[in-house]
Amino acid sequence: MMRDELKTIQMNIAYDAKRAYHNFTGLGHYSRTLITSMATLYPQHRYCLYNPKPSALFNIQQYPHIIEKNPAGILKLLSSAWRSKFIVPDLVRDGINLYHGLSHEIPFGIQKTGIPSVVTIHDLIHERYPEQYNPIDVRTYTKKYVNACKNSNVIIAISSQTKEDIIDYYGIAPDKIAVCYQSCNPAFTIQLSTEEKQRIQLKYGLPEQFYLSVGSLIERKNLLNVCKAINLVKHRLDRPLVVIGNGKAYKKKLQEYIAANGLEKWVIFLSENPAFKNDVDFTTGKDLPAIYQLATAMVYTSVFEGFGIPVLEALFSKIPVITSNVSCLPEAGGDAALYVNPYEPEAIADALLTVATNEPLCRDSIEKGWQHAQNFLPGTCAEKVMEVYKSIL
Repeated sequence: MMRDELKTIQMNIAYDAKRAYHNFTGLGHYSRTLITSMATLYPQHRYCLYNPKPSALFNIQQYPHIIEKNPAGILKLLSSAWRSKFIVPDLVRDGINLYHGLSHEIPFGIQKTGIPSVVTIHDLIHERYPEQYNPIDVRTYTKKYVNACKNSNVIIAISSQTKEDIIDYYGIAPDKIAVCYQSCNPAFTIQLSTEEKQRIQLKYGLPEQFYLSVGSLIERKNLLNVCKAINLVKHRLDRPLVVIGNGKAYKKKLQEYIAANGLEKWVIFLSENPAFKNDVDFTTGKDLPAIYQLATAMVYTSVFEGFGIPVLEALFSKIPVITSNVSCLPEAGGDAALYVNPYEPEAIADALLTVATNEPLCRDSIEKGWQHAQNFLPGTCAEKVMEVYKSIL
């Protein structure tokens, strides 16, 4: 950055950029979208991204006022410790005016420096469902979350559900928590040409019509009940479910159910295709907006989420959404989604058939979804976060 440009800088804002540079799913998308939105809307500030290890995932070349910072010396070998604690002297030395932990934590001891801090809490799922985690991980997460909630100046919760959980589990005063909804990658807001969608359909061998499921293959995401729903009505369905996501034990459980019930042609694991595993446009999500726009509907019947970003991505993509009537998902879906009890395969099956047969309802759902999605535009979400920053400076 040139010397004359430095004179125009009003504030040095630091971000924990680990997820932005190393995470391909929700936390990474949240980080990248917020950082680029802030840099676009508020170019008078400098944005310092503290990244524990170099990575090419996040390209910031078009933003001269975004600077990447990495650990130096021996701390290169202790990158996790640097991020959690030893980054603090760097923040002081770099003249940071505000630090934002984008995923549940802030450095231990930052409160002693006088640098104001904000933390984004996405969910407290490890508190609600500790049995789904390694016990050591649960203790580690809790320690970091509690430190962040206690010692940050403001907590950003990405949904009202998350705010309620922070209050209930950690006893935090409600007035310390601001609800700032997240957005999604701006690429989902752009309607693609017929030619581009045809190219993607051919590239991935996608059916003419299909339901879409996007998310990690873990128990909480509840894909087994979707498979059970498909099994109930497979002879009445004329389109399969395309699944994008990875998993281990739960994925094996899904595959065993699919094999036992002859659902191989009804449930397609796109992420399993060897041709796509190392395809950069697939692994980075570049092709995902086109896949969304080709789908009949998004099926996202998770039993609990911090927000449920695939719901928002689907609304921007102008496709109907089948989602759960629990947790924060009604916040994400508004009056546009088709809500089901995620524990009842029969309800999910009815929704699948409704989407396939009720065209007027789908048109209405798409229109309402697009209107609801305007509340979550990247710029709107960035403005809410800047209001939080200003409240503590």
